Amino acid sequence: ERPFRCGECGKGFRARCDLIVHRRAHTGERPHACGVCGKSFAASSHLSVHRRIHSGERPFACGECGKRFPSSSRLIMHQQWHSGARPYGCPECGKSFTRSSKLSIH
Repeated sequence: ERPFRCGECGKGFRARCDLIVHRRAHTGERPHACGVCGKSFAASSHLSVHRRIHSGERPFACGECGKRFPSSSRLIMHQQWHSGARPYGCPECGKSFTRSSKLSIH
């Protein structure tokens, strides 16, 4: 059940705090700023991940080659490279890509 609904787009959330962060996508509010570079974020968790850029912390390791990454999402993208997975396909020509951003550019 997702009782917390966004009045702007109707998306539902299980927790009120998730709705609060989501609303910032509509308002552009980014209250969590990096003390090093000033970049700001809607969610404190996104700031925590960003701070690893400055600290050099890379807690997520690839089981295949040992390369380390600052976020689990970066590790997953890297693992797709090993597996050859290309989950983002163009509906017009059939060409596939490892990242959705590459498909968008295509």
